[in-house]
Amino acid sequence: MSTRGYNRRDEIAGILACVFAVGVALFPTTPDIGTTSQDKLIGTLHLSFAALLFLTFAYFSLFLFTKTASDRPTPRKLQRNTVYRISGYTILASILLIVIVGLPPVKSLVERLTPVFWLESVAVVAFGVSWLVKGETILKDQGT
Repeated sequence: MSTRGYNRRDEIAGILACVFAVGVALFPTTPDIGTTSQDKLIGTLHLSFAALLFLTFAYFSLFLFTKTASDRPTPRKLQRNTVYRISGYTILASILLIVIVGLPPVKSLVERLTPVFWLESVAVVAFGVSWLVKGETILKDQGT
């Protein structure tokens, strides 16, 4: 795989993450009371942008951060790849659980616990850890 191909995918994913983050910010969640059909549409857009943003974060962790320039990755790079994979799968699991807790039978049981907030927080922290590892703030190669 060429370095140029990697950079292009990285650039596209970064642009998409930016667009999705702006979408999350511009379209608020659906209010709990007094919702109109417009509020529901805006809330649906918010959820769609949020899901796409988290999926992009998972893509970064699982596919872009795990790439290596050499055929023989260092032991530290292998450790970092493990962190990336755990982070990426944690993000995906959080998204899946958000869908599950949004289902009517489950929602009525757990709504008081604000599970979406906590699951989004877990996903953001997972990506943050992945990002810090990628920047080699954590698990930096020894001697570099």
